[in-house]
Amino acid sequence: MKAYNVAQKLIDSHLVIGEMIPGSEIGIKIDQALLQDATGTLVQLELEAMGLKKAKTEVAVQYVDHNLLQTDFKNADDHLFLLSGAQRFGLWYSRPGNGVSHPVHMERFGKPGKTLVGSDSHSCAAGSLGMLAIGTGGLDVAAAIAGEPYFVTMPKVMGVKLTGKLPDWVSAKDIILEMLRRHGVKGGVGKILEYYGDGLKNLSAMDRHVIANMGAELGATTSVFPSDDETKRFLRSQAREEDWIELVADEGCNYDLHEEIRLDELVPLIAQPTSPGNVVPVSEVAGKPIGQVVIGSSANPGLRDFWMAGAIVKDRSIDNEVSFDINPTSRQIIQNMIDNRAFANLIKAGARFHQSGCMGCIGMGQAPASDTISLRTMPRNFPSRSGTEDDQVYLCSPETAAASALTGKITDPRGLEKLFGMSYPQYVSPEMEIINTQLLVAPLEDGSQIELKKGPNIKALPHIDPLEDNYEVPVLLKMGDNVSTDEILKAGAEVLPFRSNLPEISKYTFTVIDDSFYDRAMESKSQHGGHIVVAKENYAQGSSREHAALAPKYLGQVAVIALSYARIAWQNLANFGVLPLEFITIEDYDKIEQGDTVSFKNLRNDIKDRNPIKVKVSNDSGKKLEFEVKHTLSDRQINMLLKGGIINEFKAKLNL
Repeated sequence: MKAYNVAQKLIDSHLVIGEMIPGSEIGIKIDQALLQDATGTLVQLELEAMGLKKAKTEVAVQYVDHNLLQTDFKNADDHLFLLSGAQRFGLWYSRPGNGVSHPVHMERFGKPGKTLVGSDSHSCAAGSLGMLAIGTGGLDVAAAIAGEPYFVTMPKVMGVKLTGKLPDWVSAKDIILEMLRRHGVKGGVGKILEYYGDGLKNLSAMDRHVIANMGAELGATTSVFPSDDETKRFLRSQAREEDWIELVADEGCNYDLHEEIRLDELVPLIAQPTSPGNVVPVSEVAGKPIGQVVIGSSANPGLRDFWMAGAIVKDRSIDNEVSFDINPTSRQIIQNMIDNRAFANLIKAGARFHQSGCMGCIGMGQAPASDTISLRTMPRNFPSRSGTEDDQVYLCSPETAAASALTGKITDPRGLEKLFGMSYPQYVSPEMEIINTQLLVAPLEDGSQIELKKGPNIKALPHIDPLEDNYEVPVLLKMGDNVSTDEILKAGAEVLPFRSNLPEISKYTFTVIDDSFYDRAMESKSQHGGHIVVAKENYAQGSSREHAALAPKYLGQVAVIALSYARIAWQNLANFGVLPLEFITIEDYDKIEQGDTVSFKNLRNDIKDRNPIKVKVSNDSGKKLEFEVKHTLSDRQINMLLKGGIINEFKAKLNL
């Protein structure tokens, strides 16, 4: 019998279509689904469009954790809509203020050996429990809830061996920052990262969550940890020990790729603006004055992380020029912080407490002051994501964040012993946490009579026309490497309330890059029937938000031509009928310019038959050239895209 690693065991036990051959498309059975509100409104509309009667997954949960600021009716209306959708389709509902989806799901629903897809890119965090958990677009999640397999290109499995023990003042955040330092934001593309080795015995389940969560920043399909005694201890602390099973790699198993981190050798690390991959030792940037520290988010969500910050600032005051913001990740965490005195320590030191939710991580409040440095324990620091146009966001551990809040400048926490005579605080996990489920609403047995509550800001999904044979459209934008979804369609308190109103949210498309884009796109849609954009490597890294595909589609986007794509973005484009085409050479990218006109002929047949796709390029100055592009869509995706996307395909199946 073949020896399997943990990732292979999870895939093999859920494989329904295809073979575990890296690079080939596979379909896997999905046990659990996770939705958050910034993407969930679309998912609920998609479930309605699909004619779903009741969720077919073992567990599906609709969380409200992103759009919590109720500055007008929009978010409040959406909360009622999401509750009605959860009741209609048989989903759990986590009410506003209950907490960030990923740690709450880990505490209440995650189970070793299960599969999960989530309409949030950080859904991979559940890999910390020995799950196969993948972040993806909302359409894919809706399909999984409707009982369809989840399709993904079979990744290679990189084994990451952890040895030794972390030094004092170094924590789990520094492990994933070390991976980003070594491999960058594209280093995990096409890979599952599986962590193993004797170093695991010193990492708690929530430490593993920190690492698995930010695997998304590496571009990885997901990250996987074994389910071992530490997993069992965590589930026992959540009164769910009966959900534990052991799941470990077979002796003698192989990995496609290898990496090793000696934990004893790590130092405090920090990601500089404006990429999670721009990592250096804290000591290299120490001394820079700061204006803000934010602790929380799904990237450092555990009780230990807040306790550690509280222990560092205990009986001291933060610097007068620092805003010290705490985003508690759940109501349950707050109760436990009160119990272990972390809450009191932080409040006494001058911390500002905010709602349980994503908040500053998604630009929903806590925007930093202009021309100041903000240190955050969050997963992303893309340009202006914080809500401030000229932001300078650094990503770091709770130790580095709390130390810097005391001094008013970036501070290596190892220096606290000399500065304050402080020994490294030793955290001890409670055997049992205080459990709070007050804001979890269970699914109805039969919700078929529930009417969806649609406020005036909730608009129906648009009709998507099938792909045409011929196009002659302009290149509206030429971009470089690593364009993020925050640049394609920015987040924040101004924009995200329109997530269920496509005509309005589309007005923000590409405004971070070019604030004239919307007007030019609407003109091009009227005159030419659409447009394309071009980019280099790793197009649309970051969030799973399918608005980054759907809003450009609404504005007439026919295709994107890029050298390569982030996995979720590539899937989202195909799901909504936008062609994700690829340059064959960098020279072809260099030839095409913003303002050029491109034409495609016989496109449907060339896509279907996998012929080279000819692109003719011209402009008013007499430029004329031609080159070929390719696509890497599966037969399933081709059939879906030719129909105009997955919603049209489902409607056809259900005769709607």
